[in-house]
Amino acid sequence: MDDVLALRRAVAESASLQTVGAADAAGAANLSHYLALRHRDLRPIQRRLMCRGLSSLGRLESRVLPTLDAVITALAAMSGRQSPVPAPTETEFFAGEARLAHAADALFGPPPAHRRSRIMVTLPSEAAGSSELVLDLARRGMDVARINCAHDDNVAWRAMAAHVRRAGEALGRRLAVLMDIAGPKIRTEAVLVPTEKPKLERGDALRLVAAGEPRVTEDVPYSATVSLPEMVNRLSPGDRFRYNDGKLDGSVENVGKGEAVIRVSRTKGGGVRLRPEKGINLPDTALGLSPLTAKDEQDLATVIECADMVGYSFVSRPEDIDLLEHALTRHGAGDRPLGLVAKIERPEAVTNLPRLIAAASGRRPFGVMIARGDLAAEIGFERLAEMQEEILWICEAASVPQSGRPRCWRVSSGTACRREER
Repeated sequence: MDDVLALRRAVAESASLQTVGAADAAGAANLSHYLALRHRDLRPIQRRLMCRGLSSLGRLESRVLPTLDAVITALAAMSGRQSPVPAPTETEFFAGEARLAHAADALFGPPPAHRRSRIMVTLPSEAAGSSELVLDLARRGMDVARINCAHDDNVAWRAMAAHVRRAGEALGRRLAVLMDIAGPKIRTEAVLVPTEKPKLERGDALRLVAAGEPRVTEDVPYSATVSLPEMVNRLSPGDRFRYNDGKLDGSVENVGKGEAVIRVSRTKGGGVRLRPEKGINLPDTALGLSPLTAKDEQDLATVIECADMVGYSFVSRPEDIDLLEHALTRHGAGDRPLGLVAKIERPEAVTNLPRLIAAASGRRPFGVMIARGDLAAEIGFERLAEMQEEILWICEAASVPQSGRPRCWRVSSGTACRREER
């Protein structure tokens, strides 16, 4: 018991994360305790607890101190000693789960009666012109409609949101709208490919062009312009290049004025077609880009008008939260309860996640989206499962709703739904 009590004292004395508001102080405190606990080797204590039929401290993300208090109380009873800490009540023990459920309700609305999770669907462009499509998705279980502002325009977004609202009225339930601002996502634009061999394969060369039209040569028969021209000038030989969520890997072979040549090292089976509007990831290149672009600033007016939540792409540092908050204030939405969903898609965002959560705490309903495609392309697919678990544990400790994002995904308000995502 003395070892667990010493562990409890050390964790309780750990510095708390500084939050902007007091609304989520309990979640921030528990997150601080969880991070302090994770810095200790628990294996010797765990083995000794397990052989006594007690908690091995392996599932305590949402209740660090209550779990330690419960273990200390049980050990005291087993040894006939007075417990130095009070036993937590059932309400106190499960308070973290209650906070998480409340946070999920505040962000997404209450879940349907027959399940704890919410189903989010990314609307295709066709949804702008088809109210029946949106109504059919709602009938099949859609709870949250996601509109990707990297595609279409504000006329289409308004139409999609209006269809979602009408579908909710027709079915007598709340349907939420999440609008993702695009951020500095790098995509291909105009492309040129040889007609006799339209697919890139290992060993092929691709030229990226910063300005003007794609340019091909006999030795580099594939070419594309990019949505962020300045990125071409920041590339260095050897920098890794990933295209279309990792369907193609390569590296920078050489760079010139406004151009860079990529040598393909791997593709999915059968090769990969070079197409417009496909994503590019550069894990080794310091781009120094703001997560809030001029386009995002313009799009925020429509987001504020139409959405219940704003999806924040490429957020990586606590200052990025402040940047968006200032932009929302400029657009007159500083006090509006617009939810914020931080998309985790870069290694820096994983490293800074506790500080991101602290920066967002208490300002508005907040959640985290694991953008698996971009994150895997940045850190490597072999590390994705590990990083996803890390993100989920941290979010659970902080009582922050979270999920991954395949084309149709479930939004979790508890660990049961987390297992559905794996």
